[in-house]
Amino acid sequence: MQIVFIHPDLGIGGAERLVVDAALALKEKGHRVSFMTGHHDRQHCFEETKNGTFSVNVVGGWLPRSVFGMFHAFLAYFKMIYISFYLILISALKPDVIFCDQISACIPFLKFFTKAKIVFYCHFPDQLLTKRTSLIKSLYRMPIDWLEEKSTGMSDMLFVNSQFTEKIFKETFKTLRDMETHVLYPSLNTKHYDQVMQMPTRLDSSSLPTRAEHVFLSINRYERKKNLSLAIEALDLVRDRVTDAEWKKVHLVMAGGYDQRVEENVNHYRELSKLAEKLKVDDKVSFLQSISNQKKVALYRRATGVLYTPHNEHFGIVPIEAMYLKKPVIAVNSGGPLETIADGQTGFLRPPNSESFATAMLKLMQNPDLVETMGEAGRARVVERFSFENFAETLNEIVVSLVN
Repeated sequence: MQIVFIHPDLGIGGAERLVVDAALALKEKGHRVSFMTGHHDRQHCFEETKNGTFSVNVVGGWLPRSVFGMFHAFLAYFKMIYISFYLILISALKPDVIFCDQISACIPFLKFFTKAKIVFYCHFPDQLLTKRTSLIKSLYRMPIDWLEEKSTGMSDMLFVNSQFTEKIFKETFKTLRDMETHVLYPSLNTKHYDQVMQMPTRLDSSSLPTRAEHVFLSINRYERKKNLSLAIEALDLVRDRVTDAEWKKVHLVMAGGYDQRVEENVNHYRELSKLAEKLKVDDKVSFLQSISNQKKVALYRRATGVLYTPHNEHFGIVPIEAMYLKKPVIAVNSGGPLETIADGQTGFLRPPNSESFATAMLKLMQNPDLVETMGEAGRARVVERFSFENFAETLNEIVVSLVN
């Protein structure tokens, strides 16, 4: 079958990792897979999208992300509709299945003008990602929110990334409560990680001081909703509870997706740097931007534990990566981590405050045997529940049955 993925911005992030893995899974099952996207920066993307694994077609790259810092949602919706009409009217591709995610506005056009089956993957309702800070903003969002609900309901198959998202989906889209949804957890392409682990990667002193023994790693995009300041504030509390000799061995690495085009990435990066300076822990924090897979795996392997700070995260691939690489995860006790992390076995689920995170960090620092035990349990959990093979088999069966 010919399968086309339509994605607004094929950069680096959890949503992008999911669609790339879905494309890999379907290609391994013998399908012809292509991408159509509104933006693809070869310096800021996953390796599989630039090494020839897939055909990646950039459409509407000239369209702006915003106008004077406004109309982000409208322009994102317009871009997806534009991509759809390019696929319908100009592209030579004749898809049997079209896989959309994040933005559903293009679905009515794809349904009306093609014979393809439409699969929509809901990472989280788009309307919940934007705050209604004024009456004008609320009025601006009303038709967009209406279109999101109506167009989502027109898909032939609807996936969600977790039971948490499924619950929020039903609460948000009241007219779609009876629509059948399928929970398809994002997976981890463990073969890829096994290959990367075989590659020698040196971490220079700008990434991680050689004297660091207790290394904590935070990986997330530089966005305020990711609550990254919690990691820095927890580190500050750790300092007060260890000796000077122990403190010299502690280090925090903040590694995140960073796009110069995104104003929030730029501003929040500066905010976190200033917070570290204010708390006088800036010499204990390394800030890294959009690191390679090799470097990411090397950092995981050096870590004592991984700090996952978002509250009500929809799913979160970072805990899965960390557990597969045998590292315990300290995460906020809400959202997707409740379904991925076994509290006390593969990590700790804690309230989103620096006190509880610092306590868990100290426990890992003081109990190296616990780090090893949790690491082994975490890897076993990923292999059992989130393997790429299970993900590929489930996705392929559903897509084939949909077409047949």
